[in-house]
Amino acid sequence: MPKTRTPRDERFDVQIDPQAPLFIISVVSDLVQIPIWTLRKLDQMGIIKAKRIGKKTRCYSQEQIKQLSYIYYLMEEKNVNISGIKMIIEMHSEGKD
Repeated sequence: MPKTRTPRDERFDVQIDPQAPLFIISVVSDLVQIPIWTLRKLDQMGIIKAKRIGKKTRCYSQEQIKQLSYIYYLMEEKNVNISGIKMIIEMHSEGKD
């Protein structure tokens, strides 16, 4: 039987800002199945800019993880290289303005 939520449980719900950089690169790599070196290359090319915490730690937000899932789809399903991905992302960004 599924557990029902009580009003008391709602006090402990955590609201997370989808733009908050909370996920370190190794976790993101596992989540989106993109190697760390590729994530670094995407960052270097300005496609997905990770927030730097300290000198070395790259952190990503939930929104960036969604975008990286799309990038994974482009790489794996459509065989688009990183330069092509950059062009596609830039076209999407221009279309939103």
